[in-house]
Amino acid sequence: MKNRLNFLFVLALFTAPFLILAQSNVVFKDVSKSSGFDFNYTFGDTHYENILESSGSGITVFDFNNDGFYDIYMMNGTYLEGISDGDGKRFKNSRDKFFKNNGDGSFSEVGEEAGLNDLQWSMAAGAIDLDEDGFQDLFLLNYGSNVFYHNNGDGTFTDITDKLGLAGPETLNGYTKWSIGVSYWDYNKDGLLDAMVGNFLAFDPAYVSTQTPGMMPHPSEYKGQASILYEQKKDGSFIDVTKKHKLYYPDSKCMGLTVADLDHDGDLDIFQANDHHFNFLFRNDNGVYNEVGVASGVAANSKGQETGSMHATLGDVDGDGFIDIFVSDLKYGALYRNTGNGIFEDITEKSGVAGLMAGKGGWGAALFDYDNDGDLDLITANGTAEELILQYPLLLENDGNGNFKDVGKARGEYFKEKRSGRGLVVWDFDNDGDLDITVSHVDLKASASMLENQGGNSNNWLVITLTGPKGLSSGIGAMVHVKSGGKSQTLVNQWTMGYLSNKDPRLHVGLGKMTQIDEIKIDWPDGFTEVIKDVSANQYIDISKGKGILK
Repeated sequence: MKNRLNFLFVLALFTAPFLILAQSNVVFKDVSKSSGFDFNYTFGDTHYENILESSGSGITVFDFNNDGFYDIYMMNGTYLEGISDGDGKRFKNSRDKFFKNNGDGSFSEVGEEAGLNDLQWSMAAGAIDLDEDGFQDLFLLNYGSNVFYHNNGDGTFTDITDKLGLAGPETLNGYTKWSIGVSYWDYNKDGLLDAMVGNFLAFDPAYVSTQTPGMMPHPSEYKGQASILYEQKKDGSFIDVTKKHKLYYPDSKCMGLTVADLDHDGDLDIFQANDHHFNFLFRNDNGVYNEVGVASGVAANSKGQETGSMHATLGDVDGDGFIDIFVSDLKYGALYRNTGNGIFEDITEKSGVAGLMAGKGGWGAALFDYDNDGDLDLITANGTAEELILQYPLLLENDGNGNFKDVGKARGEYFKEKRSGRGLVVWDFDNDGDLDITVSHVDLKASASMLENQGGNSNNWLVITLTGPKGLSSGIGAMVHVKSGGKSQTLVNQWTMGYLSNKDPRLHVGLGKMTQIDEIKIDWPDGFTEVIKDVSANQYIDISKGKGILK
């Protein structure tokens, strides 16, 4: 026994330094106040009592002035006659906030001077350079009429919605249209960018639940609203082609849309997360969309339930080269492992995610490498839906094989406080090579949090921007394979990856202690494959299709 104790003592002395080195030194510091990021969300009054108020706000990150520092657009609610309580009239005409990144760690609110003055109830926004003039435009998705703002290139925006035909119908299924997001891609490969708008449900403000009359009605008590696929015509306007492509589902309740090549056959599929309705996976079969959610294993959670799904965030969680799907929801989430043949295995319990997420009520989420060690971790913003019950946000660390443990409370004060989170984005706002976090909240405190990653760049990294003849949109859905030191990582170039929110469009690659990338292989969405070799770590690179790294 004595010899065994001596052996364990020596072993502990030998391994302790390595265990210490293996521990992450990352801390997320809330810099909202010090940076000038002073956004407070309003849901129209002070009484949390209907599904519109509970749904919260989104966040969109884009570089509107091409200075290399990404800016942030925060969606806001407002007082609505017939929906909000009378004490909310002071919130009438409250607007979204647009924060310009000054490049020195501070932000300036410039929404009014930029002409972004929409006063409707905003849910989400999608940035895209629609006219290919080199500047990102902004498509605002609302409860009510949607608005498309053209970026004039001088710091201002102009409303050109009527010209494009993207306002959407006034009503769907008998009630005000309620849009929650947009995904862009050239679905018919005609060289013109198309857009699919996700719509939620037919909200009747006068309806009182027969099931729970003392609480807000459950989403299942409302009718749905169909999502809409818009095809761009040669004159720049858009037409609704949803029914033509058998994508018309009037009773669905979309909370999130994203596109990616999920069966690895060279074309882009559509994943639609639905609230208390089976999720959809529209598989692209040579230009024909077939709904295969049930057949592929992503329609329901591990118990076969249709849950309050929010949005899909995509990434290869186990390093096998296939893109997996995490769907945040109000029960315990769903982590679907891609088996590589168009079929997904539910590993929510096996991965540890189910136990950690149970009862939290997940909304915004992201798969991201917070410590740059080369695998994808998971963050979720949480809060109960029908009642304003606060929950801890979670930061779940990946062991590299798709198994997760909660490390949040060791990574910053933010994770020690219960909030009611909604929209969430990961982005490198200070361009230091590690990923920061911004979260919006609907609790009565209502302040958003800007969390600076302090320590993540102690490991090596690479940040990739993909462009082509049509700018950033040329790379939407591209698959990127990065090899370094015998390890391979697969990433998908898609920034519509969170609840109501659009993340940093740059691809962020954690490299651990590797200082050199042996190979970057890019499978562009049009079928073109490009290989770039011998790239140094710790830099931002722009890869232009067919031209390699731009100097």
